[in-house]
Amino acid sequence: MDTQSSRREFLATSVAAVTLVGAASPPVSGLADERPALPNPQKSLHIKPRYHRWYVDPGVDWVETNTGAATLDWSIPLSEAAIVLVDVWNHHYLKDTEARAESIIDSKLVPLLAACREVGLPIIHAPSPPQAQAHPNHVKFERSSPAPPTPPAESWPPSEFRSKSGRYAAYKRPNEPRDPELRKIRAGLTIHPKVQPVGQEPVVATGDELHKYCKAHGILFLLFAGFNTNACILVRDYGTLAMRSRGYEVAVIRDCTTGMESKESQPTLSQTEGAILFLEMFDHYSISSDEIRSGLPKVV
Repeated sequence: MDTQSSRREFLATSVAAVTLVGAASPPVSGLADERPALPNPQKSLHIKPRYHRWYVDPGVDWVETNTGAATLDWSIPLSEAAIVLVDVWNHHYLKDTEARAESIIDSKLVPLLAACREVGLPIIHAPSPPQAQAHPNHVKFERSSPAPPTPPAESWPPSEFRSKSGRYAAYKRPNEPRDPELRKIRAGLTIHPKVQPVGQEPVVATGDELHKYCKAHGILFLLFAGFNTNACILVRDYGTLAMRSRGYEVAVIRDCTTGMESKESQPTLSQTEGAILFLEMFDHYSISSDEIRSGLPKVV
């Protein structure tokens, strides 16, 4: 079995068990220059996506500390790429997470979206099902075939174990006194006012809708921004892992996202950095918003 297949199988079976810690490695010099650039159409996005290179050069000791970041050189037709905005909401219950997100929206995301709109790079909004389905730009696709029958309920694990009731009630996490407050916050979530869809920009509620929209419009490269890096960006059905498993090339815009941190990780944002590194390590890429903006075609 080849290395790429092994990594993809690992992602398909082991995502839930990953602990996201660490930071991006220093670049490995010279590798980008050894790969020929793809043809550069007249209206294209030129970027150098970053990934983690597990390999080392001949004669170098093959250990983790000698692996690191490397880049490729891509020229992508604008019509085949899209920015995907995941859960860019107006609020977050964690105040420091919200503050970082607001700063990112103001300093990075708003300028990036303006530049992309100016040259026609598609923007797709994925704000979670309730917000998407209520939006007038929500894309709707008719089913191409009848819905599959609902599978029978699994007998194992037992239903009481799944619900942590009956004899398994002792294993349930405790109710939190601020749960009603959190439910109220979630009920008031909307797309952030500074990143509202413009014109006919599509709004999708599910990964299936995102996939069908991309198929209908010939989109192959998805550049993800939004929140949170170590949650929805990773595991939504319209997130990075799910869309890569569908065959798309996927990159996270690393300065247009932030994760939810703990007391220990907050000083260094190691959960955010670890989530980005995890994607770079396993068949995904990262890119900065400044690199995207500089790689856009010039407006004549």
